[in-house]
Amino acid sequence: NALSREKPQLADCLSTSKVLVVGAGGIGCELLKNLVLTGFKNIEVIDLDTIDVSNLNRQFLFQKKHVGKSKAQVAKESALQFCPSANITAYHDSIMNPDYNVEFFRKFVLVMNALDNRAARNHVNRMCLAADIPLIESGTAGYLGQVTVIKKGMTECYECQPKPTQKTFPGCTIRNTPSEPIHCIVWAKYLFNQLFGEEDADQEVSPDTADPEAAWNPEETAARATASEKDGDIKRISTKEWARSTGYDPIKLFNKLFKDDIMYLLTMDKLWKKRKAPIPLDWQQLENNSSVHTPGLGLKDQQVLGVWGYCKLFQQSVETLRSQLQEKGEGAELVWDKDDPPAMDFVTSAANLRMHIFSMNMKSRFDVKSMAGNIIPAIATTNAVIAGLIVLEGLKILSGELESCRTIFLNKCPNLRKKLLVPCVLDPPSANCYVCASKPEVTVKLNVHKTAVLTLQDRILKERFGMVAPDVQIEDGKGTILISSEEGETEANNSKFLGDFGIRNGSRLQADDFLQDYTLLITVLHTEELERDVEFEVVGEAPDKAPPPQSNKEEVNSITNGNKDSAQPSTSSKAPSEDDDIMIVDSDEDEGASSSAAVAAAVGTKRKHSDAGTGETSTKRPRTDQSSAAAAPTDDDDDIIALD
Repeated sequence: NALSREKPQLADCLSTSKVLVVGAGGIGCELLKNLVLTGFKNIEVIDLDTIDVSNLNRQFLFQKKHVGKSKAQVAKESALQFCPSANITAYHDSIMNPDYNVEFFRKFVLVMNALDNRAARNHVNRMCLAADIPLIESGTAGYLGQVTVIKKGMTECYECQPKPTQKTFPGCTIRNTPSEPIHCIVWAKYLFNQLFGEEDADQEVSPDTADPEAAWNPEETAARATASEKDGDIKRISTKEWARSTGYDPIKLFNKLFKDDIMYLLTMDKLWKKRKAPIPLDWQQLENNSSVHTPGLGLKDQQVLGVWGYCKLFQQSVETLRSQLQEKGEGAELVWDKDDPPAMDFVTSAANLRMHIFSMNMKSRFDVKSMAGNIIPAIATTNAVIAGLIVLEGLKILSGELESCRTIFLNKCPNLRKKLLVPCVLDPPSANCYVCASKPEVTVKLNVHKTAVLTLQDRILKERFGMVAPDVQIEDGKGTILISSEEGETEANNSKFLGDFGIRNGSRLQADDFLQDYTLLITVLHTEELERDVEFEVVGEAPDKAPPPQSNKEEVNSITNGNKDSAQPSTSSKAPSEDDDIMIVDSDEDEGASSSAAVAAAVGTKRKHSDAGTGETSTKRPRTDQSSAAAAPTDDDDDIIALD
């Protein structure tokens, strides 16, 4: 081919170089095809996911007959049809599995990410830093895309710049005073987990009696809440426990959730002095007043049903999910998936019934799915362009021209120079990065008397700092082991507070993740003045927020193959502000402009996404146990974006 004629040495290099592709979805399919057609002969591809019908409109290596099969395996088989002489190894697995250690990464000359979530991106970033292997990061969202190169010691790593956490809503808003459809959709997703999935105390759906705004006296007003005694003698117990006691009876569930709990809310008088009070629903009354439902015009998913229509949909979905739970056996749990019809029917019906109760306009199944799954439609052409750019950057690396690599942004509209592709010079590593600095350190502000060891492990080390299996020792001169990655060794510590181990203001902890070959020193600042519902703060960052944008600067959009929160470009000079906008850079920087300069000089045009999503991530889990960290499927639905 042309490459063999013009650069025979590079062509030979391609045939012998072993490369790793992480993700075999939208970008991954295009990338695998490009690699074999370019002349790469030794490719390994890993993806935890299986093929879904919704993938077929853009992940062209898959066909209808492949639905339910491993993405990695089928992608391999399809790619071999382009080049039967290629040597492709497929892994149907999570890249976060401890089997894929630093030695595994060291056997590659190049790693290419086609992922959709921050946890997996963080992990691959650290593994490539530990193995000192170049990483090409990429992502798409609708018409927007990005490719960047990460090399230890030369460029910013993926985690050099802070990224906004996914948007959350106060628990009392979700449970007591929803004012937007998204609040009801989040509530319905929480309800699914409380009834059928893994219960989470942070996802409670019953009325919040601790709401400071309510300021009520439960003894004086409880008598006015007329809970249905005949329907299971409702008490303030776990939602799942109560549901089980009724045999998941859909009508009893309905009356508890949409009648009794609402009447209980009405007793919190102060909540409704400046708001329109919710209106309880009664199944029997609705059934008596129901009329024959006439199907609306248009696509089924885009129709908005009447209240009784959603009542029946709620009933049908509960019955189906109950059967699925029973089939799985005692103690089983279901995982919410927007592509699972009964689960989607449940969230659609429950959310719409709550919207009606709180006097909001109800939404179609299509709209609810878009918000519940945070979907921005995937564009096959965008994936193709980005996959092509990944290969071009890879060719530069293999040619020994790393200094000519760029971060490249694909925009929806041409900039002032009529260019859709905007290249930016890679920024150097951040001296303050808590991942790639020579001695990573952070300071965490928390209450040592209220923060449990399990919170330190799950919420801080795994979820916030992206560790997979942390070991923690206290720098107290004795080397006290606080957390061990060896199962069972320190479980007795989990429920104890940090203060119980002598940890106080100024104490230092050493956290190691031996899989990631990563050590983080943590200085503890004790405080009793954290905001309500804030468990900890990383000093230098606002809780749950990225640094605010500076004046006279526009952000470079952060794009990923699906998940905007994980897409902040490694070459961006700052994180995006916490809003629902995707910034489309309309800048005039040339090849010599750095990405920091591009940020400063860019003239952005905003594309507003209405009803922006919940910030939820996929609930599919990797083999590695991460009880609170974001799950890390490889390229799980490349059309998902968490809008912040």
